[in-house]
Amino acid sequence: MNRLKTRVTAIVSFFAFIGSVNAQNPQQINVLTTAVPFLRISPDARAGGMGDIGVATSPDAASSFYNLAKTPFAKKDIGIGFTYTPWLKDLGLNDVYLLAASGYYKLSPNEAISGSIRYFSLGTIQFTDYSGNEVGNGRPRELGADIGYSRKLGDKLALALAARYIYSNLASGAASSSSTYKAGTSVAADVSVYYHGATEVKGGWNFGLAFTNLGEKIGYTNAATEKDYIPADLGLGAAYTKVFDEDNRVTFGLDFHKLLVPSAPLSVDNGGPIDIAALAAYKSKPVVSSWFSSFGGDGGFSGQLKLVQASLGAEYAYQDQFFLRTGYFYESNTNGGRKYFSVGVGIKYNVMGLNFSYLVPSGSGTTRSPLSNTLRFGLTFDLDKDENSSSTPVTPTK
Repeated sequence: MNRLKTRVTAIVSFFAFIGSVNAQNPQQINVLTTAVPFLRISPDARAGGMGDIGVATSPDAASSFYNLAKTPFAKKDIGIGFTYTPWLKDLGLNDVYLLAASGYYKLSPNEAISGSIRYFSLGTIQFTDYSGNEVGNGRPRELGADIGYSRKLGDKLALALAARYIYSNLASGAASSSSTYKAGTSVAADVSVYYHGATEVKGGWNFGLAFTNLGEKIGYTNAATEKDYIPADLGLGAAYTKVFDEDNRVTFGLDFHKLLVPSAPLSVDNGGPIDIAALAAYKSKPVVSSWFSSFGGDGGFSGQLKLVQASLGAEYAYQDQFFLRTGYFYESNTNGGRKYFSVGVGIKYNVMGLNFSYLVPSGSGTTRSPLSNTLRFGLTFDLDKDENSSSTPVTPTK
């Protein structure tokens, strides 16, 4: 039973993005919460080794997870990637994991199509009623699948659009006397822009802007009014590459992310009842209005800064075959308090590449991050269209 409680607590804590927050902090905590937060897990081992940056880094097979507009600038015509991430291993959970696959195909030097899928398994959970009686097992699982199109608007600028289908099956059965649980579904879109100023000879700056998960709310019961926001996000990124010679280069990147989700109403006395009317207005707010109202609320500009997540990362490349990576992720205590370092390595041989990343343990005791010791394993393939064609010359007949 203790193990069951640990599993449920860990998953609920992750879904609320509570993280490791000092319980003696006098600040009132107002964590932005959404449904399907698995869409915010970094699903790529390369990005995971650099503190989860990816909005403005060089394009690869996983670009659709961060900024799809990067793909027309990819060196190869075809890119395919797979990543496996055991999740919350530090809490002893062995059956919670994220699987991700992605790829792109360049239709021409100026345009590309792409697709990706994420599957998140929460393992096996023992459900109980309010009296603590066991009522059966469940295997909550979630999925996100998308397709996209990207095109260059010039020599250094590209735009991309993507459509996403979201499926979330967390529970089944009766939720109350008037409603029952069901799998939640939603659709969303991504819009992204990428400026590719870095060159292979001199390096330079890349910049990215990505609006992701812009879509309708998701509900888990047959009651139409009980729906939750999905994690619509605004991402800004910059990356600078310094080329030392034909064998050595280093890239530094910085990403900022802000959820386009309004803050839920807080109790006036930090523990008392919440205004029912304010809560109803929060839940009934139209999706498009919620994106804009996410920049309002109490606290002014300084309060908005506390809602911004920041990632700083670096990648060293030798002969474009061996890679060393490191990074740092930061989130304010009032918005979840996740803070961690990450490291990673990559090896590329011919068309195949292997990537590994590791989340360095942080904190201790009750303040230890549940994300400590997280590993990601990635496999990539980079191909050209003519690599599978025959290279045998044809001898003309006389």
